[in-house]
Amino acid sequence: MQDQTANALTVVEKETGADPQLSIIWMHGLGADANDFVPAVPALSLGPDRPLRFIFPNAPLRPVTINGGMVMPAWFDVHGIDMESRVDEAGVRESAAAIDRLVGQEIDRGVPAHRILLAGFSQGGAVALFSALRYPQALGGVIALSTYLPAKAQVDTEASEANRHIPIFMAHGQFDNVLPFTLGEQSRDWLTKTGYPVEWKSYPMEHSVIPRELADIRGFLSARFDA
Repeated sequence: MQDQTANALTVVEKETGADPQLSIIWMHGLGADANDFVPAVPALSLGPDRPLRFIFPNAPLRPVTINGGMVMPAWFDVHGIDMESRVDEAGVRESAAAIDRLVGQEIDRGVPAHRILLAGFSQGGAVALFSALRYPQALGGVIALSTYLPAKAQVDTEASEANRHIPIFMAHGQFDNVLPFTLGEQSRDWLTKTGYPVEWKSYPMEHSVIPRELADIRGFLSARFDA
């Protein structure tokens, strides 16, 4: 399917069968683009009889402080190595609002909210978590890869009761040299302590995605499809 524009975000769509019954909105990482995870779709397919729609949006271009102010695709600004400090809350909220509009677009296309998942890698995963936990209607799940939950205090205050039990799949590389493994663990621990059900996976990898991880994600999608 051709790239298309949705509320100022250009997206790439891939469907694994006719009349998709589950939609996955998947955000890429810092500096990447909507095509980054398109090659993973065949590995995530559940077959033509269990059709999925993958929606890969492009992050807006913005200067990124940690990269010397270079303009690149980014869901929010990154001020420094310590991800927990000086979070670009305005940028996170702006991107979350754009993703909320994509969710609304899927609902308008006839996909109920509980059949829509948010997914993302690295910075995209941070937006997926922030968006899903605050979305007013119950969503189908979250896939958060090599990432963390930003602005925890704001999420705690603004959490949607509808998504208090949203299924969350989190995965992180044990040798991640971009977002440390402990950062993912800290977010997992906060989520579980707060009462969210988290399926946690770790892999002997750096800041990347491996076939074993894709197989685990496929299992998560299969469970969500049949829920």
